[in-house]
Formats: sequence, C-alpha cells, structure tokens
Amino acid sequence: MTAKPVPARLSPADVLRVGAAGLRTRPTRVILSALGIAIGIATMIAVIGISSSSREQLLRQLDRLGTNLLTVSAGRTLFGENSRLPVDAVAMVERVGPVRTAAATGTVEATVRRTDRIPKAVTGGIAVRAATAGLLTTLEGRVERGTWLNAATERQPAAVLGSAAAKRLGVDRIGVRVWIGNRWFTVVGILGPMPLASEIERSALVGFPAAERHLGFDGHPTTVYERSAEESVEAVRAVLPRTVNPENPEEVEVSRPSDALAARAAAAGAFTNLLLGLGGVALLVGGVGVANTMVISVLERRKEIGLRRSLGATRGQVRIQFLTESLLLSALGGVAGSALGALATVGYALTRDWPPVVPPWAVGGAIGATLVVGTVAGLYPAMRAARLSPTVALATT
Repeated sequence: MTAKPVPARLSPADVLRVGAAGLRTRPTRVILSALGIAIGIATMIAVIGISSSSREQLLRQLDRLGTNLLTVSAGRTLFGENSRLPVDAVAMVERVGPVRTAAATGTVEATVRRTDRIPKAVTGGIAVRAATAGLLTTLEGRVERGTWLNAATERQPAAVLGSAAAKRLGVDRIGVRVWIGNRWFTVVGILGPMPLASEIERSALVGFPAAERHLGFDGHPTTVYERSAEESVEAVRAVLPRTVNPENPEEVEVSRPSDALAARAAAAGAFTNLLLGLGGVALLVGGVGVANTMVISVLERRKEIGLRRSLGATRGQVRIQFLTESLLLSALGGVAGSALGALATVGYALTRDWPPVVPPWAVGGAIGATLVVGTVAGLYPAMRAARLSPTVALATT
C-alpha cells in the first residue's frame, strides 16, 4: 500500500530565504513601501528621544539649582486688599532651625531708563527692586561683570542689573549710569541667568537703605527667598506663614520655584503625546502601504504561487512565505526609521547643548510596533495567496 506523501518542512532559514526573494526582485517598490514605515518610526523615536533629552537636561538643571528654594510673598487680606510682609520678615525666617540662608526683595515704585530723556512710560518691562545683601547667596546666582551689592554700595545710588534688564537697557559694562526714579544710579554689576528667580533677571536691584533714602521705599519686603536642608523643605514650608505673619498666616503665600520647572516638563510631556499620536498615524499609513504592496505582489505572482503549489507546497507554506515577506518589509522600515530617529535626536540635542538620550525601550517598542504592523498588513495578502488554486493560478495570463 502506497504511503501518503508528506510535504517537506521549511526550516527558518528556508522561510527567510523564500520571503526575501520577493523583496529582492522589486527593490524600488520595497524601498517606497518601507519608507512609509520608516517615517512613522523615525518620528516616534525622535519625539521620544528629544523629549527625554529635554527632560534629562531639566533634571540636571534642577540638581544644579537645587529644589530646596522656597519663596514667601504677601497675599491678600480677608477683604481682598494687598497685604504686606513685616519689615523684619527676613530675620524672622532666619530663626527657623533648618533654614540655611534667607534674603528679600521689595518692589520699588520707580522706573529705570537708559537716560532721563526717555519718557517714563517706556520701561522696557524692567522693574526696580530693593534687595538685601544675601540675595545672591540665597539664589546661588553669579555676577558676570562687576560686583554684587555690599555694605558700602547698598547705601549709595548704585545698581546691579539682571541679565535681561542689562540687555534691554543696552548696558554691557559696569560704571555706566542709568536713570532710576529721578536720579542717576551707577551700574556696579550685571548678573547671570537665574532660572529659579526669573523676575530678578528683569530687574534693576538697589540696596534696601539706598531705596529708602533715594526712591521712597517703605522698607517692607515683597518676596522673601530662603534655602533649607533638602529633607526639611516640607516642614519649613508648613511653618513659614505663621513665622512670617503670626497674626494672619493666611495672608502669606509660600511657593517652590522648582515646581514651575517640573510643571514645564509635564506640559512638554503632554505635547510629546500629541506628537507620538502623529507618529502613530504615519506608521498606520505606512502599514497601509505595506498591505497594498503585498496585495499587488500576490496578484503579480500568481503563476509563481501556482507553480509552487503544483510542486507540493502547502497552503500553510505559501501563507508563511508572504507573511514573512511582509514582516521583512516592515522590519526594514522599522530599523531604518529607528536609526533616522536616533540620529535626529542626537543632532537636535547637540545643537541645544542637551545630553542626547534615546531610551532603549523606545527603540525596542518601535521595532515591535513594526512587526505588529507587518503581521496585520501581510495577513490578508498571505491568506489570499494560500487560497489560490494551482490550476487557476497557472492558467492566469
């Protein structure tokens, strides 16, 4: 009795070789189809990589600036009026045990202009603030040119300009004079950037005694800055309102400037999700392109399919051939897209002086997504090829 013939099994190497054969015969179409996948993957990798690089830069900036800075400012009274901090608010804050250093600024009702010929209304968005001598230490700022206020200059008509204020006034050296209020003040210093106190960057700073003597300042601080031990920040934050204003602690507002940077990172994350959605749409369009390519491939290769079937290939082997071809096509686009996305991330990060970060999970997820897209896109064409009858396929002209 004759035994029923058993179809030969295809090894993994045979499956890859047969699947790749269809790609080698149509290189232009393969490149164009893989390009759609590559664009989607490159977009997703670049978005994740740039966002991760930005977040890493922010974390390094926070580590450098510290998250232990708290600001105390006057709020509103029960009747909606502006409250005022006590004159000795800084001394009261310094008495809190974990507090390492404290300083204050006070808003002065005066304008700063390059000369007395400029109208008062043209302020350039620059504020005049009285500042205590410990402000630079508390904010961990630096003086780019000149010196900071000291025991002598804080009593004289001398000013230190924030980085933005100096640019708006056109002052790039010390020793020049600017018109503050109704008299000349000599610029003795220009500060560097202060990310945790951006209001200082847009200010002209004078000493408390000089502001009281020459500008009619009342001596009440507007904002108190303090730094404490990292592990004590929350405890200090809880006692500051009652320390600064024991009678009306509800009129005191306490904030943490580093929280604003963290919020900025969260907002960037939301924008990243939007861009990832756009990358996903591009990937979906690429998957449609792969499916279209595979359907056309099946139609054009009917005779090949019929010949393989007539020589003993099973439906499963034909199905796995075209599914493998679809997976290889998608994987080609995924690998190319991952490389392009990584290069775009590194290039952009280096231009912004950020640490380039390409998360490995993003690359792995992108490759996995391409394989899923390849499977879905190739499933129907593979099943269609497997259903072709050998006689009908060979008879096709």
